[in-house]
Amino acid sequence: MWLFYAFLASIFAALVAIFGKLGLKTIDSTLATTIRGIIMAVFLVLVSLSMRKFDGFQFNNIQTKDWILITLSGIAGALSWLFYFIALKHGDASKVVAIDRLSIVFVVILAGIFLAEGFTWKSVSGAILMAGGAILISLK
Repeated sequence: MWLFYAFLASIFAALVAIFGKLGLKTIDSTLATTIRGIIMAVFLVLVSLSMRKFDGFQFNNIQTKDWILITLSGIAGALSWLFYFIALKHGDASKVVAIDRLSIVFVVILAGIFLAEGFTWKSVSGAILMAGGAILISLK
């Protein structure tokens, strides 16, 4: 089931690039990212409410370490969006996305270091191929 959701995520990520590039023609990229973040937050609150995810929820049930990690994840995501939209404003969507997807290579490396997921010949080979593909797509 995770694979199905991963494919959906990739399709919607592609739409972010297309809609974002089209929408950045007359608006500052930082303001666009901020508006996008607000829309996402409202949408996600509505989804969580409709799925009753807040039933019985209490802020103090989340451990301090988890709050810190979720906060850091949010900051990293916001910085990623800021830089992504700046790059989209000034570059070709296909090239920006190719470089942005190098995050996969970084995840392979960081997951091996911090999550002990390990490196296999498949993961290393895949990361090398992805990096090569990103470079090829982004060349003029």
